Amino acid sequence: MAQWIQGTVVDNIHRTENLFSLRIDAAVDDFTAGQFTSLAIDIDGERVARPYSYLSSPGQRPLEFFCYTATDGLLSNALVKLDSGDQLWIKQQPTGFFVLREIPVADELWMLGTGTGIAPYISILNTSEPWDRFQHIVLVQAVRTQADLLYQEMIKTFESKYPDQFSFQAYVSREPVPGTITGRVPASIENGSLEASVGRQLNTELSHIMLCGNPDMVKDTVIVLKGRGFRKHRRRTPGHITVESFW
Repeated sequence: MAQWIQGTVVDNIHRTENLFSLRIDAAVDDFTAGQFTSLAIDIDGERVARPYSYLSSPGQRPLEFFCYTATDGLLSNALVKLDSGDQLWIKQQPTGFFVLREIPVADELWMLGTGTGIAPYISILNTSEPWDRFQHIVLVQAVRTQADLLYQEMIKTFESKYPDQFSFQAYVSREPVPGTITGRVPASIENGSLEASVGRQLNTELSHIMLCGNPDMVKDTVIVLKGRGFRKHRRRTPGHITVESFW
């Protein structure tokens, strides 16, 4: 069983009304980009925990997590109030298979995420492995409002460093924003607007798709992709789609 250890908050960056970045100092075991751990706080004598993907990459310190404050989220509403120097619990051992070693051979990697589901992608893209392995990488960040389009400075770094190897497409669902797609990810795959925007075609011979975030997005996108001949990837039956559902 994974062991709980104490971590110390280094910084708590309140980015929007509901989104914050928690930076933690803790002696966790080595992890692989794309994996997650669990954070916890003891509330009224009970340890309240939930999983969070590492946004930081292996070897980076402090550890960073991208968090959403849910209206009825007991833990998230406690985490958002933490200040530098406060302590919390973190699982020492990482877990999860949303990592590149589980992805089969492909020429293109499509990383589609909603909300804080972009965290494991940032972790992965800040390592050398995806750039050494894939000819092209497409990153999708789907949010509600323009203010929720966070970590853009990192994304711009990828665009600048890998201009011929990297494409980025933002979605904003609740307001019109130039350069973004309005609406849901599965609909844009179904009507072709995502592929038209990035200038690339999803192809069962070339593409692997990672999906992370809202379970409805993941479920509906898988349905659309299956309609085009893509299959969910499993170790025993290799395919084209790897998923990680948040909450």
